[in-house]
Amino acid sequence: MSIIDTVNDAWGWSGIEAEELVGENDFGNLMLKDVNGRYWRLSPEDVYCKVVAENKSELDALSVNQEFLSDWYMKTLTDLAIERFGKPESGRKFHLTIPGILGGEYGIENIQVVDQLEQIRFSGDIGRQIMNLPEGSEIQLKIID
Repeated sequence: MSIIDTVNDAWGWSGIEAEELVGENDFGNLMLKDVNGRYWRLSPEDVYCKVVAENKSELDALSVNQEFLSDWYMKTLTDLAIERFGKPESGRKFHLTIPGILGGEYGIENIQVVDQLEQIRFSGDIGRQIMNLPEGSEIQLKIID
């Protein structure tokens, strides 16, 4: 299954109907163009997929926004992860074992390397389950083999 198909399957509940992968980083963040010409950011570590630009000119403005670029590249954390694990092989990404939105630390002890398509499916499933919870809600994770 392609990245686009996986995103649409795992995150379609968010409203995205992706047609093109525009960019990605080593932590599996994706920049996607949808069928309506809007640009979405999928952030597995923060478990969201949302519109960040309504058109190409807004995306171009983001591409020079230093705050956005710092968040996108996650340079310090990426450098630590590369030092520990090496550059991820094709189809694999760094991943916060416990997503940040669930209280996971943005530190090397909370990072692993995972299959990118599984990362997209996992974050989409978590996102769908927690999307309507008020901020600060307590959750309980159950791992089922």
